[in-house]
Amino acid sequence: MKDQEHVVLVPVKPPAVGKSRLVGLTVELRRELAVAFALDTVSACLATPGVGAVLAVTDDAAFSQRLAALGCEAVPDGVTGDLNACLRLGAAEAVRRWPHLSPVALCADLPALRPDDLATALRDLSVSDPSFVADAAGTGTTMYAAPLDSFDPRFGPGSHAAHLDAGAVAVEGDLVSLRQDVDDLDDLHRVLRLGVGPHTSALEMDSGWAAVSGDPP
Repeated sequence: MKDQEHVVLVPVKPPAVGKSRLVGLTVELRRELAVAFALDTVSACLATPGVGAVLAVTDDAAFSQRLAALGCEAVPDGVTGDLNACLRLGAAEAVRRWPHLSPVALCADLPALRPDDLATALRDLSVSDPSFVADAAGTGTTMYAAPLDSFDPRFGPGSHAAHLDAGAVAVEGDLVSLRQDVDDLDDLHRVLRLGVGPHTSALEMDSGWAAVSGDPP
């Protein structure tokens, strides 16, 4: 295997509208968490063997600058409201920029992501079919990979079944940190137990964060 084979696409909603299902948190804390999750996800990708580049797909220009400071390039999402169409356009742009790399789409809310889990999943991709990684609940998807000519992600409700129906192959193995995205407060507690990246961890100093994590203020 070559040292660098993949470009990771990370779709990021504008932080101001992200993580709306973290009910009970202030709008400001949800915004800060959305930012931290994406920064930790991108940082883990950049540290992963086999990843040659990371391309964020986002309409937030200020946030793009923060991502650029990590070494992540960014493009506008281009198809607001249609995640899968946005990812297809992002994959085409990624291959235009890095024609030697194969596109991989990854959720932006994986703050506990470990580079070794991502590297293992990339090594275990199907050689002939699109591949995906199911989320911890077993109904969703956290990662999708395919060559550009067959790149057709099906993120959204029921994406696990949708990817299987489309002929994609599920990547097996524990891959705990790669499967645990954050949709609600229960997920948030799970990633805290797994151990989160530095940007998310830094929010533990916030008074609102202490109430969520169950720690005394």
